[in-house]
Amino acid sequence: MRGVVLVTGVMAAGKSTVAQALAERLPRAAHVRGDVFRRMIVSGREEYVPAASGEAFAQLRLRYRLSAATADAYAEAGFTAVVQDVVLGEDLSAYIALLRTRPLYVVVLAPDAETITAREAGRAKRGYGDAAWTIPALDEALRESTPRIGLWLDTSALTPTQTVEAILAGRERARVP
Repeated sequence: MRGVVLVTGVMAAGKSTVAQALAERLPRAAHVRGDVFRRMIVSGREEYVPAASGEAFAQLRLRYRLSAATADAYAEAGFTAVVQDVVLGEDLSAYIALLRTRPLYVVVLAPDAETITAREAGRAKRGYGDAAWTIPALDEALRESTPRIGLWLDTSALTPTQTVEAILAGRERARVP
């Protein structure tokens, strides 16, 4: 796989682990973590949560523009850029439009809600709860609002290694124009 690979899905879907493992399997690759661009905002950051403000939406769009530009720069330098971020709903098509690099591959990790619940319980960082996203709400956004672009994988019963194998085997289905 050359060019750019976008690995997306809901929080706790395994994006970070899978993107890192995929990048490690490729001969020249960089792992572009979308959340890094969010965390770079030291003051004035507004989290993108349900019913978020216009500023939170603008910061999400900035994060997407920065990660897409970074991915393009790595690809231009001869690396496969493996981008990992939560890009759901209409944002998926918009993100694809931001990327200049082709070939472009989109991989959507779509484990079931029960698997997400178990994974969330077993990790140190928390993405769900309080006024933030709920697992059912984000799962619905994934399954009902996200266009069926690229390779969609139900990774509920797959290990990260098996998921990477499935991505490599399905890379032509992951490829988008």
